[in-house]
Formats: sequence, C-alpha cells, structure tokens
Amino acid sequence: MYLWLRRTYFSFGNEKKIGFLLHFSHLFGNFVAEMDYTLNCNGRLLSLHTPQVMGILNVTPDSFYAESRKQSERDIIERTQQILQEGGTVIDVGGCSTRPGATCVEDDEEMDRLRYALGIVRREVPDAVVSVDTFRPDVARMAVEEYGVDIINDVSEGADTKMFRMVARLGVAYILMSVQPTIKEMLLHFAQEVDELRSLGQKDIILDPGFGFGKTTEQNYEVMSNLENLNMLHLPFLVGVSRKSMIYKVLGGSPSEALNGTTVLNTIALQKGAAILRVHDVREAVECVSIVESLSCRV
Repeated sequence: MYLWLRRTYFSFGNEKKIGFLLHFSHLFGNFVAEMDYTLNCNGRLLSLHTPQVMGILNVTPDSFYAESRKQSERDIIERTQQILQEGGTVIDVGGCSTRPGATCVEDDEEMDRLRYALGIVRREVPDAVVSVDTFRPDVARMAVEEYGVDIINDVSEGADTKMFRMVARLGVAYILMSVQPTIKEMLLHFAQEVDELRSLGQKDIILDPGFGFGKTTEQNYEVMSNLENLNMLHLPFLVGVSRKSMIYKVLGGSPSEALNGTTVLNTIALQKGAAILRVHDVREAVECVSIVESLSCRV
C-alpha cells in the first residue's frame, strides 16, 4: 500500500501532490512519523530517531526574550555549557534579531557578532554540533568555512535567491523555515523548494513551519493543529515556539512568563512528529521529550 502511495505521489506535479497528500494524510502521517532520520554534521552522524533539543544562544542586544541575550565572553561560555549540560545536542547561534519590529543589522555587524561567539563556542566545545541562525548566504559561508558550523538555520524561506545554491555548495544541513500562513500553502511551497534544493545537490533538509513568521496568532494555532501533515514530505521538521507571542497573547503576560505554555506546545508538537525542538529552556524541553517518548513506547 505505501509503495503504491509513494509511486503515485512522485508521478504528480507539486499542486496535485499536495491534494494527494492531504487526502491520504492519515496514512502518510503515521508512516513517516515512524521513520528514522540521521543528519550528517560534518562527518558526525546525529540521529533523529529520538527527538533532539536545540538550545538558543543569541549574541544580540535586542532578541525578544531578554534572558536569551548573551554578549560577554563569560555569558557565552556559561550558556554554551548550560545547553549541553541540560541535554541539548545542538547549539543555535544567532547574531541578528528577527523579532517583529527589530532593526536588521548590516552583514558586517552580524558577521562580527558571530565570529566573536563562534570562536568562543568552538574553543570551549570543539565537538559540539553548532547551527547558525542567518538568512544571508555570505554569513552562512563565513560560519561554515571559518568555524565548521554544521547547520544553517534560515528563517527567510530562502528569500535570498543565492541561499539554496550556497548551502548546497557548502554541504551542510539546512533548516528551511516557512513564512506561509497555512499548512496547504506551506506544503506547496515546501514541495517546490525541496525539489529545487535536491536539484542543486542538497542532502540534509529540515523543515520548520515558522511559528510567528508570516502568521497571525490564529494561523499559528491552525498550523499547530495540523502539524502532522508535514510528515507527508518525508523530511524531519523542527518546531520553534519557545516563549513566543502566540503563547502570551493567549495566556497574558510576557515572554518571561511563557514557559508553561511553551512546554504544552512542545508536547503537542512532539506527538505530531517534531524531530527537533528549538528552545530557550533546554532542561524542560529534554524532559518533555523523555515523557513523550515514554508514552510512545506504551502505545
């Protein structure tokens, strides 16, 4: 049955693929959720059979969650060690805030921030899996060529037309984040973009539905409600809802009061097939993975 479904799927164009997948979503979702993914991180293999936790390290003065801002050498060292000690397996370093209303720094400033932080991270934990959060191809190239970064995390859905070609040339894993408002539009764009990336030789692709990007609060929850449909594309997906406004706009408060809501949404995301959680609070996310995995073992 699954072989027939896959053969039929790959015989269609992208528009028909989406309709086909949505029609058979109950079958594809269950099938793909059981698959085992392995990322090649510069020769080191990172299995996603058990969901992984990516800890956020922002070296910016204006990220939306103040506690995530780490600019001194001591703060960067402490945050790096904290991520790993609490069970995180990927350190995601960002040098340009993408929060709503943030002023986007110039390329040179972003590179300077990242060079400072990546130099410290690589010195302290040379074998750690490191991701860089950037939408700029030249920044991605610097991070990979100078510091051996393992993953490029692009929040722009490849808005810079050079990014796809750049990551394929660099040979690192690529996180493709959607700015589309609905699951259907997301699936259609992802299908087209994945085809383009594959044609360029890109191997490891991780999808990200992009909570908080190009979506209203209501659309964010609609995407979360239908998140399992991402499994149709037979690729791992990352979820990043940590302390975002979709939580505190519903519950009230601020990012500093949004940990409980984050844990709830992370739990739902894991049950729908998320392979990576991108978070500020690593220990809580690791515990969330452990509990959901224990439930899965008993189903």
